[in-house]
Amino acid sequence: MDAFRLLTRSTKFSKSAAAPAETSRLPSTGKAANPQLFRTAEGEKLESAQNGKKRKRAAGAADEKTEEDTADLDFFHSSKRSAAPATETTEHTKDEQPIAQDESDEEDVMDEVQRRTILNSHKIKVTDLRDLGEIQTQPTPAPEKDSKKKKKKSKKEVPEPEPQPLSKKEQKRARRMYPQPLVSFKELRSRHKISRRLAENIAEQGFTVPTEVQLGSLPLLLGDSSVSTAGQVSEPDLLVVAPTGSGKTLSFLIPVINKIVRHHHSSQSDEHGILSLVVAPTKELASQIVNEGRKLVAGTGVKITLMRKGMRVVEREDEGESNVLEEDSEESGSEAEDEDDKPKKQRNNAPVTKSDILVTTPLMLVNSLSAGQTTSMARLPLVRSLVLDEADVLLDPLFREQTLDIWRSCVHPDLRVSLWSATMGSNVEDLTQSTIKERLESIGHSSTTSHPLVRLVVGLKDSAVPNIDHRLVYAATEQGKLLGLRQLLRPAAASASDVRLRPPFLIFTQTIPRAIALHSELRYDIPAEAGGSSRIAVLHSDLSDSQRSEIMRDFRKGEIWILVTTDLLARGVDFRGINGVVNYDIPNSAAVYVHRVGRTGRAGREGGIAVTYYTKEDIPYVKSIANVIDVSEKLRGAEGEKSIQKWLLDSLPDLSKKDKQELKKHGVKARQMSKQVGGKDKSAGQDGKASRVARISTKSGFERRIENRKRGAIEASRNRKAAAKTDGNESAGSWDGLED
Repeated sequence: MDAFRLLTRSTKFSKSAAAPAETSRLPSTGKAANPQLFRTAEGEKLESAQNGKKRKRAAGAADEKTEEDTADLDFFHSSKRSAAPATETTEHTKDEQPIAQDESDEEDVMDEVQRRTILNSHKIKVTDLRDLGEIQTQPTPAPEKDSKKKKKKSKKEVPEPEPQPLSKKEQKRARRMYPQPLVSFKELRSRHKISRRLAENIAEQGFTVPTEVQLGSLPLLLGDSSVSTAGQVSEPDLLVVAPTGSGKTLSFLIPVINKIVRHHHSSQSDEHGILSLVVAPTKELASQIVNEGRKLVAGTGVKITLMRKGMRVVEREDEGESNVLEEDSEESGSEAEDEDDKPKKQRNNAPVTKSDILVTTPLMLVNSLSAGQTTSMARLPLVRSLVLDEADVLLDPLFREQTLDIWRSCVHPDLRVSLWSATMGSNVEDLTQSTIKERLESIGHSSTTSHPLVRLVVGLKDSAVPNIDHRLVYAATEQGKLLGLRQLLRPAAASASDVRLRPPFLIFTQTIPRAIALHSELRYDIPAEAGGSSRIAVLHSDLSDSQRSEIMRDFRKGEIWILVTTDLLARGVDFRGINGVVNYDIPNSAAVYVHRVGRTGRAGREGGIAVTYYTKEDIPYVKSIANVIDVSEKLRGAEGEKSIQKWLLDSLPDLSKKDKQELKKHGVKARQMSKQVGGKDKSAGQDGKASRVARISTKSGFERRIENRKRGAIEASRNRKAAAKTDGNESAGSWDGLED
């Protein structure tokens, strides 16, 4: 008998077991099995039990019905209709019809223990940010012994003691909320009664299991009547802090679209104009939101539009009458380039845009509402939903005044505001509360009648996504960083950090000149057989809109493998197949690091790698990044595979508050001095030396001097020719008088 067969008879071997195991962990291989980041066995058992009851009862009821009835009740049926679309009245009646449910609403509603178990298992924390006096807490019944003692004391007429102030723990406990979570996307139709067509669009996109942020935020924004904790029933103002790639865009688009569909079917359907406003910090993110929204609004009658130059969104009193043009939601962003070629008179006479949802950047909308900031801000009286995506950037000093002007221009009393980001400080919460109060006072509403402000946090605030591997690599000098990056381009080469990174991936630099210099240094590193220089591109804000759109399109299609960029793409932009992120220059803050590395490991995909290089000049600024990596590894539970050791955290210096603010504004000073003109450094002395140290180049000083001499000789020759030409013209056209 074969001893090997005897020992391994219960083992099943798979062909080429090593290679597929490595490739299957790459984020670019496909969709993750479960997009959720935080799951526990207890929560999964409770969710499966809830789904199991529904399936069992539904199966018993299905035996009594015909196949046609079951087909009609399948609200997520993906087959396309062959008949012509129904009229608006028939769609209205279909959406408003109650659903025949097989189980009663009482069985659907979870008790507080079940809700708390599921929310805690997914690390979801919902908090009411109102004052404790405004929160309607349910009184807890006192024990029988205490009631008997109170009766005895009442005979002696002893005065009751005054209520003592609550401790911090008791205050936090009183503010906690436990809304019923969204276990499955099917509950959007069965429980929350969303539009039938919207539910079909969600199913066609393949969304079945909600992520943590969708699991917690959608019941709040859809106004679930089962949310009885703290008296919360209607839609609140919402602050959401969730990891990157966790599905925040879908979380705010579904309630906004459903709200507009219900508004169109209501008695107030005569109102036409912008009903919802989505503000994003960059054009790339705004364009991505519009693309996702168009998939969801198909067939619903809702129009979503991307803000373009020259677009008018309101009719001002000082302007003449103009016709309202109905914008086609399928227009592409490339048509925005033609707006620049139009004369100003024609642009000012453009018709007012008629769209339900407008997605824009702050400055573009402010210029439209204020006529290029020459007049006062116009009002948006119909806007009922304001969404601030990447809210911490929009309320940063760079965009704060523009964002607040947009916020104040929305004067509808039923306005609901939602703020979304992966990083959000306490200053954003304070600014949100004060702005809501000021806006209500300006439109004549008292703050006592305001709706609640709710904060939803998934995981830990300001923490990186836990399903990617972090590598912090010391490279000593700029030449060391360039050497390490070239080793990443060749996975077969030996690397000191033992990092294997396969394209596609992103490379982040601190400034635009450094991104351009790094791209010119790496463009010939990929062999011609693999595509050569066409596989590497650089993207920054100095490029035109058409160039940026073309590079983004080629990168998504896989024609570009490596993209060198600045923090322009650090926020919100979704690249689902990114295998890794390289921080060639360290980020300006811990929040920027969280957003940079969040471009990989999206929607629960594992196998993403984040590599950060740092030099001697970066050592004072590394500790905040090391702390973020340490917290992320603790969330993942990788105690034995920690890349940040305790001795490193203890040895890294702390950064003062002033230095943190300076770093956030300007970055590392040594790299701000690397701007060159004509091959020569702008600065001199010590600054010139720092500029030479921070230069991205592998050329020797001798080669650089020869190039500078050639460049100088060519420039001098051109100057001599130009001077001789001007002298000849002056001598030919001037009269020097009579010669003796």
